[in-house]
Amino acid sequence: MVSKRIIRYIIIKVLVYLITLFVAFSIVFFFLRLIPGDPVSRFIRLIEQRYSIQLAQVTQEIINEYKRKFGLEGDIVTQYVSYLKRVFLEFDLGPSFLNFPNPVQDLIAWRLPWSIGLLGAATLISWAIGIIAGTLVGWKRGSKIDSIMFTISLCMSQVPFYLLALFLVMFLAYIFTIFPPRWAFSPTVTPGLNLAFISSVIYHATLPSLSLILISSLGWLISTRAITITILGEDYLLFAQAKGLRKIRILSRYLLRNTLLPQTTGLAMSLGFIVNGFYLVEWIFSYPGVGTLLVQAINALDYNTVQGVILISIFTVLTANLIIDLVYPLIDPRVRGE
Repeated sequence: MVSKRIIRYIIIKVLVYLITLFVAFSIVFFFLRLIPGDPVSRFIRLIEQRYSIQLAQVTQEIINEYKRKFGLEGDIVTQYVSYLKRVFLEFDLGPSFLNFPNPVQDLIAWRLPWSIGLLGAATLISWAIGIIAGTLVGWKRGSKIDSIMFTISLCMSQVPFYLLALFLVMFLAYIFTIFPPRWAFSPTVTPGLNLAFISSVIYHATLPSLSLILISSLGWLISTRAITITILGEDYLLFAQAKGLRKIRILSRYLLRNTLLPQTTGLAMSLGFIVNGFYLVEWIFSYPGVGTLLVQAINALDYNTVQGVILISIFTVLTANLIIDLVYPLIDPRVRGE
């Protein structure tokens, strides 16, 4: 039977989640309106550039119609109330400047799989490498390999993703021409479930993935090493060593397994940031994910698209945190007792 304490814990966490989601979204809405510039004028210039035409006479009636379509009618409070109704009651993020008149949710739905595929795979690979390498380095604490790896990790983990991405593009794409410098697949292949397309996607994703994996795995290595060194002093591990168990068994059954629990929590939070992060890496490689979409939307002052991407990001991160909070009582008895 679920105790009242657990029910109260769940209710509080869900309420905090909903309030945080609403406040964060509201802050984003009003913050965007502080950016100088007229979105409708930007949209008209975008049409002129895209179709190489001159809209010499744009009447006030046309401008008002665009404002109505994009939810820019009235004062800021009127726009806010209208947007809330449209998003939370009609589940409509509005039309996009970049792909007018298609709705923003369609644009994000097309881009999202690219970001999840690239960033999700890079996050999982870097997590696995960091956990294994961090456990081994922690196991060999005080040795030369520990000293070298820890020093390299401390230095390299502070390098921004986009800086490493620029180096990789310059050396491996433009100087040595080993990998393509941009886009997600070759224009000569037909998108679909065929070997040529899948191979092209993996080939084009190598450089952006590499820039993320190299930095992220070193961060995971540092934290895993610290956890491993703490575990090495535990009584059950000393007992296992005193029993004469083989090192490989102690390493896999006792050490690695006990580093996984806190690092799995960290992985869940990192996956929540997938939609959120690494925008500049996508932009550098012209990768067709939500990061590139966000940069394009900001340049075009496309409020609906920017709000849609950020709303999805906020929702993903907060939901990942909520799931972690709700799962904690099941795996950690100390939380149930608080």
